[in-house]
Amino acid sequence: MAKLKTKAIHTGQEPDPATGAVITPIYQTTTFAQDAPGVHKGYEYSRSGNPTRKVLDEVIADMENGAYAFTFASGSAALSTLCLALLKPGDHVIVGDDVYGGTYRFLDKVLTKFNVTMDFIDMSDLSHVEAVIKDETKMLFLESPTNPMLKMTDLEAVIGLANKHNITTAVDNTFATPYLQQPLSFGADIVMHSTTKYIGGHSDVVGGALVLRDETYKDVIAFHQNSIGATPDPFATWLTLRGLKTLGVRMDAHCRNAQDLAEFLEAHTNVEDVIYPGLESHPQHDLAKKQMNAFGGMISLRICGGLEETNAFFKKLKYFTLAESLGGIESLIEIPAVMTHASIEPEIRAELGITDNLVRISVGIEDVEDLKADLANALDYEPSQTVAA
Repeated sequence: MAKLKTKAIHTGQEPDPATGAVITPIYQTTTFAQDAPGVHKGYEYSRSGNPTRKVLDEVIADMENGAYAFTFASGSAALSTLCLALLKPGDHVIVGDDVYGGTYRFLDKVLTKFNVTMDFIDMSDLSHVEAVIKDETKMLFLESPTNPMLKMTDLEAVIGLANKHNITTAVDNTFATPYLQQPLSFGADIVMHSTTKYIGGHSDVVGGALVLRDETYKDVIAFHQNSIGATPDPFATWLTLRGLKTLGVRMDAHCRNAQDLAEFLEAHTNVEDVIYPGLESHPQHDLAKKQMNAFGGMISLRICGGLEETNAFFKKLKYFTLAESLGGIESLIEIPAVMTHASIEPEIRAELGITDNLVRISVGIEDVEDLKADLANALDYEPSQTVAA
């Protein structure tokens, strides 16, 4: 079986038979000619299927060792389609308590309108999962590592528990990517991605994906995707496919830089604590070593002081851009409490540890010495006695 770096370049990407083009063409068309009514070459309308998108679906499925994949206009479109396809009024969902703010917003503010109930729990402790399982529980949805607290879930254990109760498991693998972790190999039913992030990798295209372990949910997801219309356009698909080819080499660089910066930050006097699975200080470092090939490109940290010091820190940065999103070649930095996770109620953020001085870094692939010097300069301040909220 081919390795992931090879799959990214070759799966479904034979030279175009009509022209010999090495790169998959952009089929920028809305419709396809039919030889007779209902007789076509596999495509009829680009919302239902497009040759460029088909290649991207095949590559992502192969990289996750899945049977099928569906790509979407965004990660949020993938999530909403998944839930509308598999859940009905009265169903119950168990969700990790530390998920992306947009995921929380959809589940808590939108899906509950359809009489779907849910419990947001700390999935790093299996007993928490067992305590909330009920007859109506139909789905378990989690991230590992989580966003932004980088908590790990023992995938083998929690998926095994869900399988015992016939609960569908869906894992958002955006942070880890298939290069570092493959939840389907632990028995998950579905893997989700915001392909906007590491898979696209260049901060220039929005997208999402669902990958299926087998054909169990293939038809129902295909039907709902087509009915809802949550599909990417051909050019966005092509951009994602182009970015995906370099996922392996980019992730190698992200992981090297993040490990180096995490160790540097952990030793800095103006940093309260650093959260990174690659550090021995991370409470689940051994679990990360067990189920990931490397530790990823995301770091969370708390700087000394409060919001005032945090804002001053941001203003001095040169190579870290203050912006939402993550997973691009450039380094990004943000305050989850007022940016990506602002839709989560303040009291819940406080319980999760998402304080005003919590900073999330998406480490890019720049020269790590430049990044280190940039952080050192920004951290050169005298912290006040301000206590973070």
